[in-house]
Amino acid sequence: MMNFAKKLIKDLGVDTRLLGMIGALLLVWLLFQYVTDNPQIEGTPPWWNIYAKLIDGNFLSPRNLFNLSVQTASVAVMATGMVFVIVTRHIDLSVGSMLGLIGMIMGTLQLHILPQYLGLGHPAIWVITVAAGLGVGIAIGAFQGWLVGYLTIPAFIVTLGGYLIWRGAAWWVTSGQTVSPLDPVFKLLGGGAEGTLGANLSWLLGVVASLAALLMLYTSRRNKAAHGFTVKPVWAELALGGIVMLLIMGFAALMVAYPIPERAAIRIAEARGMEIPAEGISLAHGIAIPVVIVLAVAIVMTFIAKRTRFGRYIYATGGNPDAAELSGINTRWLTVKIFALMGALTAIASVIASARLGAVGNDLGTLDELRVIAAAVIGGTALSGGIGTIYGAIIGALIMQSLQSGMAMVGVDAPLQSIVVGAVLVEAVLIDIASRNHAIRPATILFHLIMAALLITFFVSWTWGLLVTVLALAVTYFWRIIWPRSALVLAILAIVQIAIGLLFQNGGA
Repeated sequence: MMNFAKKLIKDLGVDTRLLGMIGALLLVWLLFQYVTDNPQIEGTPPWWNIYAKLIDGNFLSPRNLFNLSVQTASVAVMATGMVFVIVTRHIDLSVGSMLGLIGMIMGTLQLHILPQYLGLGHPAIWVITVAAGLGVGIAIGAFQGWLVGYLTIPAFIVTLGGYLIWRGAAWWVTSGQTVSPLDPVFKLLGGGAEGTLGANLSWLLGVVASLAALLMLYTSRRNKAAHGFTVKPVWAELALGGIVMLLIMGFAALMVAYPIPERAAIRIAEARGMEIPAEGISLAHGIAIPVVIVLAVAIVMTFIAKRTRFGRYIYATGGNPDAAELSGINTRWLTVKIFALMGALTAIASVIASARLGAVGNDLGTLDELRVIAAAVIGGTALSGGIGTIYGAIIGALIMQSLQSGMAMVGVDAPLQSIVVGAVLVEAVLIDIASRNHAIRPATILFHLIMAALLITFFVSWTWGLLVTVLALAVTYFWRIIWPRSALVLAILAIVQIAIGLLFQNGGA
């Protein structure tokens, strides 16, 4: 069975890292789909309750998936740029503060400055606002890149300073006041009931995206065959194309299945000059505009990474900076361009975030830098440089937002949410390192066994935790995992578990 699975993955030519990330995402979704349903119904078999919960859960409903896609958009856009930054062995801690500053500037521009010259509600306001935001983002990013590339100040220090400076500058723009309301057309870029494509355009986008994906697969196969490279079997190409089409059209169908509330639908229909029947009108949300922006950014960034000299220079520099410089790559100018690109993507993310909220406050973008870095790392970007993918960063952002959204739905406190997200980040980095470094795999296995025993001890019962520790001891002995040092560690853990059990028993008595 394992050999068949390996052969199938090899024939399909699918990246195992991608499969692992998709598997983790599906696991998170199914878990929250299970726990967001009604309690178990008495008198029914356990397996039927599991099936009913997975079918009737709320997490994978069209409404929640629509909200999830919109909430992920701003972090996903920045995460694609953070891939290039981390691949070249840098870091950018300033993106959250930069997002807040750009949002404040755009909000002030469209609310207080442009209406004085163009008039309130002028159709060019949102265009000028977005262009100004992009200009500010590129300028800030290029400046930080110049400090890193030409003055050789470590990126950590430069962007840490930017984290403080741009957050303070954002407050200074409006003296701490919230900017609202924003331009109505500008707010469409943030999603909501009106900021969507609707049913017809969503189906059209799904069809076009599916055909484009099939064309890319065909073109890739033809180019490989023309140059004498090994190509996948025809059935594998057809299966992969079918899976991609199913995912695209399935997403479009889910978004179309989310109806707009009746009052909002009537308001939208009246604004568009549509005739409203006596029995009312029904409109679908469809794919949100922020999702379309993320899709466009992903396509452009993937093209840059794989099809341009700039992208090849990025990965070459990340793999070996000294060799890249000796081969003629201007790594200093490359650094400036990478940070300028990061600034432009941060500006796009600021447009989405501020438009979605309909206002710009001082807390806009707070801690977004950590979410963006976590999304890139969870998506497989190596902190050592040279490795990272655009699709991985987007999936990482989706995993992060799924965890936060799911925990909020089940009523998990905010502090515990932070603990879980932090643990997931460390786990992702550990798995990534262990997959490339065989020497630490035994220690990684031992670490996971210990953590499993501790979690069960504190959240289930100390007796079950002790049982897991005993099983871990047997596993480490059978496979000789860091034996006998692992036996000593697990023995100490067992003593701690027994002490915890006795302590709670005495306290209960």
